[in-house]
Amino acid sequence: MSQRHDCVPDQQLADSLLLARRGTAHFSRKLNELTDDEYDAPSLLPGWSRRFVIAHVGYNARAIARLVEWARTGVETPMSESVEQRDWEIAYGATLNPLALRNLHHHAAVAQNVEWRDLPADAWANRVRTIHGREVPVAETVWMRTREVWLHAVDLGNGGSFTDFPPELVDHLLADVVANWRRRGVGDDLVLQPTDRPWSRNPEQGATVIHGTAPQLARWATGRGGRDITSSTGQLVQPPRWL
Repeated sequence: MSQRHDCVPDQQLADSLLLARRGTAHFSRKLNELTDDEYDAPSLLPGWSRRFVIAHVGYNARAIARLVEWARTGVETPMSESVEQRDWEIAYGATLNPLALRNLHHHAAVAQNVEWRDLPADAWANRVRTIHGREVPVAETVWMRTREVWLHAVDLGNGGSFTDFPPELVDHLLADVVANWRRRGVGDDLVLQPTDRPWSRNPEQGATVIHGTAPQLARWATGRGGRDITSSTGQLVQPPRWL
């Protein structure tokens, strides 16, 4: 029988699940604001219409659900067979009519959430493998989904903004971007310096300090534009690839 509540090992994970679900609700609101005719318009992602963004978010929920199923059952169920298969799936989904795309998002999000809800507390540490081959505890799928729904709500290009993000989400995004840069050996000379909150890292001599509010820095660092961002060199650089 399905559980009626989450079975999580700690409050931190419970809070993370709430943030992910708030993101799904936020994306759903922005999606529901679009008329059918507006699905064909460009998104804020180069080369992608809004259709592609919606299809991507829907199929991502299915992929995340497969990882949680893997953790729950012990039977390997990859996110996708390959990157190529995932890309084909998104391209196919983008051809669906607006009603079908809305249904894809809604039903996939519900099914994925049920997988989280029904995962036993002792299974959250079980390890799964992402589409890029990283082995992670299944608890990491919560952050993987969180960033998808919040960021792509902005990418729909119909009024979503980084200023909509809860402060804890912005802080996590900034920390995650920097950690991914360091892991990939890029951006060592860049220091993000929010103007609206304290930040832990002091710039080293010769570093390029990027200034802006935390939401503005998160927007820039995730590759979504440098409006209102300034640099200690006087020239704003393009951020390294994040993911």
